[in-house]
Amino acid sequence: MKKTVNISGLDCPNCARNLEKELKKIDGIESLSLDFNKSIICYESTAKDSLSKIKKVAKQVEPNVKISEQKLKGQVFGKAFFIDLSTLLLGLAVGLCALFCSVPTWAFWILFVTSALLFGYKTYYKAIVLLFKGVINENLLLTISVIGATALGEYMEGLMVIFLYSIGKLFEGIALNKSRQSIAKLTSLQPDSAILIDEEGNERTVSPKDVQIGQVIKVRPGDRVALDGVVISGNASLDTQSLTGESLPRHILEGEEVLSGSIVLDGVLLIRTTKLEKDSTSSKILQLIENASQNKSKTETFISKITKWYTLGVIILSILVWGIVWAVTKNIDTAIYRGLIFLVVSCPCAFAISVPLAYFSGLGNASRRGILVKGSNYLDESAKISLVAFDKTGTLTSGQFKVTEIECFDSKLENQDIIYYASLGEQNSNHPLASAILRENKRELKQIESFKEIAGSGVAFEFEDHRFFVGRKDNSICGTIVEVYRDDERIGIIHCQDEIKPSAIQAIGKLNELGIKSVMLSGDNKETVEKVAQKLNIDYRYQLLPQDKYNFIEQVKKEQTVGYVGDGINDAPSLVLANVGISMGINGNGASKEASAVVLANDDPEKVASLIKIARKTRYIVLEDIVFSFGVKLLFLLLGSLGVTGMALAVFADVGVTLIAILNSLRALMYNPDKTRKSKKREKLTPRKEEKLIVE
Repeated sequence: MKKTVNISGLDCPNCARNLEKELKKIDGIESLSLDFNKSIICYESTAKDSLSKIKKVAKQVEPNVKISEQKLKGQVFGKAFFIDLSTLLLGLAVGLCALFCSVPTWAFWILFVTSALLFGYKTYYKAIVLLFKGVINENLLLTISVIGATALGEYMEGLMVIFLYSIGKLFEGIALNKSRQSIAKLTSLQPDSAILIDEEGNERTVSPKDVQIGQVIKVRPGDRVALDGVVISGNASLDTQSLTGESLPRHILEGEEVLSGSIVLDGVLLIRTTKLEKDSTSSKILQLIENASQNKSKTETFISKITKWYTLGVIILSILVWGIVWAVTKNIDTAIYRGLIFLVVSCPCAFAISVPLAYFSGLGNASRRGILVKGSNYLDESAKISLVAFDKTGTLTSGQFKVTEIECFDSKLENQDIIYYASLGEQNSNHPLASAILRENKRELKQIESFKEIAGSGVAFEFEDHRFFVGRKDNSICGTIVEVYRDDERIGIIHCQDEIKPSAIQAIGKLNELGIKSVMLSGDNKETVEKVAQKLNIDYRYQLLPQDKYNFIEQVKKEQTVGYVGDGINDAPSLVLANVGISMGINGNGASKEASAVVLANDDPEKVASLIKIARKTRYIVLEDIVFSFGVKLLFLLLGSLGVTGMALAVFADVGVTLIAILNSLRALMYNPDKTRKSKKREKLTPRKEEKLIVE
């Protein structure tokens, strides 16, 4: 059985990888993964005592960690922080006494060793334990540096190295916990309980997992909706920001659908559930967020790979530096000292922590805005998008038709008569056109006779001794229409139109500002598609089958990075083929959501531009972290090797740079794509003619 437990006390991804490696060796563990960013361990095991074994091994490798099945409090300034800070301050006091007080030699060594242990006992312990397990990491580098400085008689340098390193790690922990706290808010969508109303009207509090489809739950003001459903009583304002990114409350009425994870601001709702807890919107969003960290970007994977051998390489280079300096200066103490500086500067923490954190922050930022990205690799790809192909119906348009015009050809009839006869034939249909006609009907529908469905054409039936046909016979009429015939005589035509989403025009405009081309791919006829394209100012193709859309994506993908936005099962092949498949979260088909790399929680096409902006910003921050970390370290490696800098500045080049890189990574979480300064408008595309396509 797969289980998930929480872990705290880890402040280094290298340490997390080493711990994960050791935990995988435990007997009975079939599979195990440790997520450093979310501080969780997921494992499968056949043994009953697996958790106790995991805790035991974790304590041996990382004495500061805590593992629990219960959610651990992610406090920025918790009990552990104050214990560590007190230990460091005590070590500082003892160290100052050793260095600046006149004491006997034996007392000096007692005070010095005590101070060094108080500063870095965790570092030394982890270095020794992991060394015996064949793992060489930054803990060993610092331990060697402290011992080396002490052996050279540089007592102050030795204590300063481990003190500055430990205080730096303390601040790193604060920054990491702060970021985890911000991102943890995204996973608070799912309430722990629901108020179930039984058939007799009694209330009882249960786990959402125990609520079945069709049962009624009660949601009070301030509570989160536990499961997807339809409101059967009451009305209220809902805060859906955590789901859709929309800050304005949405007013919900009886008969309307409500999504789990929404917060009821006022009023009391009775909701008949339509999905189980595992299939509800909040659960699906959490699954996407939890699985996102498994799909790593190429940059993140590369950093993980090089840090595996980085430390060993640093030790070899340090010995090389020592040898070269000794050969040049003929002074072994100077050579060893500069070699130790090389060790301190070379710790890989800066990029090992900051790069994954930047991607995780970018994913968290997108999720907070209702853009659910399934991995940092897709975030990287989104930053490169140069062409976005949109499906029309349900993506750029609402997918809900409305009656725009009624033509009546019988002087004895009125428009409502035409709607009524059409509604009689469409009353049992789920087709979007049927729904539009039924919404227009104001009369009570009666029983019809001899109902017959004619595939691809319409329906025939008898009513009040007349034969009726509702559908389409005349294909020469442009647009989306429904014809009504009585006794083979056409008595009316109902014109329908799919409404363009209010945000669709802004979506295309924002992509234009980013220099990204757009094209609309549709299976509808030329006239219908052309009308929508003219309003949106977008390139288009019409009368496309699913394989035609697939072929189009396949062709343009050869030269461009393509994003495809769709919502139907027929879009699934194109969503998989595109560099970045983007599906609709509310009205999107299940197959399309599974096939896509990104899900837009509120079906808003305008979020595509926000996705690309966040992706570009995240990628830029990642590059900043890498260039800054490597640049500063390289500079201090050269200066240290030449004897320009001492051990204290070497420590800054390690922990100081790491801290700056971490804080920079958090900018990806705070970035607001909607408030950035607009770039100069690029030349408008002129797509209104079908022949001016991106790809012929």
